[in-house]
Amino acid sequence: MESQSQRDRRTEALGDLRALPDEILCAILERLTPRDAARLACVSSVMYILCNEEPLWMSLCLKGASGLLQYKDSWKKTALHNENLPDKYKEYHRGPLYFDGFNSLFLYRRLYRCHTTLDTFYADNGNVERIKDISLQDFYNEYDAKKPVMLTGLADTWPARDKWTIDQLLLNYGDVAFKISQRSSRKISMKFKDYVSYIKVQHDEDPLYIFDEKFGEVAPSLLKDYSVPHLFQEDFFDILDTDKRPSYRWLIIGPERSGASWHVDPALTSAWNTLLVGRKRWALYPPGKVPLGVTVHVNEEDGDVNVDTPSSLQWWLDFYPLLADEDKPIECTQLPGETIYVPSGWWHCVLNLETTVAVTQNFVNSSNFEFVCLDMAPGYRHKGVCRAGLLALDEDSYENVKQNMSCDEKDFGYSNFSRKEKRAKTQKDVDDLSYQRAMNGASRSYNLWKDGFSYDVNFLSLFLDKDRDHYTSLWSSGNSIGQRELREWLSKLWIQKPKMRELIWKGACIALNADKWLQCLSYICAFHKLPPPTDDERLPVGTGSNPVYLVGNSVLKIFVEGGLEASLYGLGTELEFYSMLHEVNSPLRKHIPNVLATGIIYIEDGSYTILSWDGKGVPDVIVKSNLIRKNCDVDGFSFGVWGKKELEYRNAGMSVDESAGLAGHSCIWPYMITKRCEGNMFAELRDRLTWEDITNLASFLGEQLCHLHLLPYPPLNISYFSDIEHELSLAEANGCIATVGCKSNAAAEWEVFTRTLTKKMKGLSSRLTKWGDPIPKKLIDKIDEYIPPDFAQLLNMDENSGTGACKPCSWIHKDIMDDNIYMEPSSVCLTSSRNTEDTAQVDSGLLHNYDEVKLWRPSHILDFSDVSIGDRLFDLIPIYLDVFRGDSYLLKHFLESYRLPFASNISKYESTEGGQKFGRLSYVAMCYCILHDENVLGAIFSIWEELRSAKSWEEVEQTVWGELNNYRGFP
Repeated sequence: MESQSQRDRRTEALGDLRALPDEILCAILERLTPRDAARLACVSSVMYILCNEEPLWMSLCLKGASGLLQYKDSWKKTALHNENLPDKYKEYHRGPLYFDGFNSLFLYRRLYRCHTTLDTFYADNGNVERIKDISLQDFYNEYDAKKPVMLTGLADTWPARDKWTIDQLLLNYGDVAFKISQRSSRKISMKFKDYVSYIKVQHDEDPLYIFDEKFGEVAPSLLKDYSVPHLFQEDFFDILDTDKRPSYRWLIIGPERSGASWHVDPALTSAWNTLLVGRKRWALYPPGKVPLGVTVHVNEEDGDVNVDTPSSLQWWLDFYPLLADEDKPIECTQLPGETIYVPSGWWHCVLNLETTVAVTQNFVNSSNFEFVCLDMAPGYRHKGVCRAGLLALDEDSYENVKQNMSCDEKDFGYSNFSRKEKRAKTQKDVDDLSYQRAMNGASRSYNLWKDGFSYDVNFLSLFLDKDRDHYTSLWSSGNSIGQRELREWLSKLWIQKPKMRELIWKGACIALNADKWLQCLSYICAFHKLPPPTDDERLPVGTGSNPVYLVGNSVLKIFVEGGLEASLYGLGTELEFYSMLHEVNSPLRKHIPNVLATGIIYIEDGSYTILSWDGKGVPDVIVKSNLIRKNCDVDGFSFGVWGKKELEYRNAGMSVDESAGLAGHSCIWPYMITKRCEGNMFAELRDRLTWEDITNLASFLGEQLCHLHLLPYPPLNISYFSDIEHELSLAEANGCIATVGCKSNAAAEWEVFTRTLTKKMKGLSSRLTKWGDPIPKKLIDKIDEYIPPDFAQLLNMDENSGTGACKPCSWIHKDIMDDNIYMEPSSVCLTSSRNTEDTAQVDSGLLHNYDEVKLWRPSHILDFSDVSIGDRLFDLIPIYLDVFRGDSYLLKHFLESYRLPFASNISKYESTEGGQKFGRLSYVAMCYCILHDENVLGAIFSIWEELRSAKSWEEVEQTVWGELNNYRGFP
């Protein structure tokens, strides 16, 4: 009996795996599929124990779940149910097995966390101030962006105080599905009645938590039950359209032990949180004071911030007791009816002491606006310092900070700091340091942590990378809004909040390098004898990828997208296109802005120099930059369309990180000045236009695209093609890309096009996976089955035909979106306050603030810097998805005016197995969407949300592009 009690089952049951601690074994098991975990449970007694832990099955279930989830009394039963196993394999009635001789402190502690109760966690004497009836001015002076405060009385009159109990919500919204917050990349939702059933029986360490930012859409009546307190009604994001503003309000419901682990709110916004039911325990640290057990990782390339943190319950149980009294957080317990305010940049962690119901909103106001702009600025070091304070700096950088603290701010730049660390971290990696250095580092880190740092936007701005700018840098996927939305946001604020322009300008200088581009603008205007930009004209307009300014009656664009080489090809190709347009006197000329001047501005020896350049030849400053290839045409358009096609080929298939590395940084920028168009961008007018206006636009676009696609293009310079063939042969010899079977008599233009498509296949699945939601993962897994192995088939390449492809090759715009179309008023009604001078200005197109515009007509297509040569179908993608928003009626209206064929009616591949699809225009268009450089699929699955549950790409293809199969073109 004694020998039996001392038996160690672990050794014989795990074999060589016994060397691994239980924590590592459990982490490995979480990487298995549910079926493999079930099989492994049969291997030995200890594997049976490890593979039957509920936390493991919770992880496996959530990892594979998506969409609507229904809990089946245990996580193992839920996971097996989701696997659609036959009932005989589910073992619902079999009792668990028990084994002696095995002990695990790791499993015991996890079991304790799963079953502990939190009655004793109530903080009687919190150190967050509690205040009632505070005025807006007093709140601004004492707390706004300064320190947290608990406010009482703000929700006393809300209907939600009575209506948001679990029972009432269950009665009114039982069948409504709400989103669940869990550590899963997939979006999971549960019907509220199923969620209530779950919280009554669960014993999870980190229970499922309703955290739904779309609750106002799935249950609109909930929005009537509360109102934003008067202290927080200023929100600069209100200026954005609903579909473009970041998530900002959440319904929060969770049981005991659930909560939000340590984090700083997105984009350094501030937040208010009102509790309706239950009790919450809060812990908070000031900006830069990273809690014990939390690590901040900042990606050097795009500045994306990730936080490794234990669950809120685990932190309170395992880390909180280790803190000295002086190191403990600011904390309090929130009671029903109370509202807590969390300032910008503050770390906070929340633990639900019982079942709670709450609502929260994040906001941007005048106090935190500059911090929000800072967080969306390119680079990474400042993001680490914002969250981890001086802990984000290596020792040399910290010493530089101390030495330069007394320096004038304008003499203090990012170049003063070394770049030894690729990630901002709160502690050194022990594996890379000796024990003694680790001890010294820990002591230094603790001292820095205690000292804290100044959460001041001027100080934090010192850590910006001045060489990076918003237009050419990678965009962090963790940013709360996209690049286009940020530019639109600042532009709208500039126009609609003129009294706040000093503040908005500061934010734009941080996020957009607005002061740098304004300096370039001023020099260019002076060189071309244009009036200097007024105060109203200081900020770039539009949402494009280059700084664009409206100065008087002119539009000035500085080319920066993609770095210097791409910018030169952007301007050079556009000028070559305009030259061809005028040479053949195309009707399209009337609908393209007149070019007034083009040139290059650059910094040399600290001063700006400007030279005119018409796109022909190679300026000396470009010669010195070593960007000229050996075959460059120094007399014609040296940076014309075929050179650009070669650049597209070279860059195709690269990851975002690789292509960004090639872009580099530059002090040379091409620019173009055009005549300002009358009217407004379609993007700004969309909601004001009549259906007649929009159908007229569809007809207009059909006519102008017809003119564009009939325009002759310059012959292919065979030397460019030879370079591509040489690079291709090297790549194929090294096994870098697949061989393309289109060696034929096909036109060389299509050879370049096809080779480029082939290179875009490199890493396609990983690129789509990185883009993620709303692109369904199950469709990404089927991508190789859908895309053709030979892209010559998309063009119906005919080896025996002298024409090569049964498809016309054309100039293509590639970027006709809602902000590249201009509309002018065709019928204007002015209010009685207008005088005759105003009316005359409207007639001449100089007055842009129209009181009443009855009808609008399309007038111009803008921005030909992306112009290229390829398949006409490419131009349908932005028009149909962005301009028409997937409206098939508008697409038909467009095609009726377009009247050009896209391909022959018969595919030579139709006789081969599965070849019928190559005769479908819808298939070709869908392939182009999948291979597109931009996230076109994200737009598709946002417009047609029902396709997120599609079972095949063919289903997506027919829904989106099926109308094309009815089109044959017109004689």
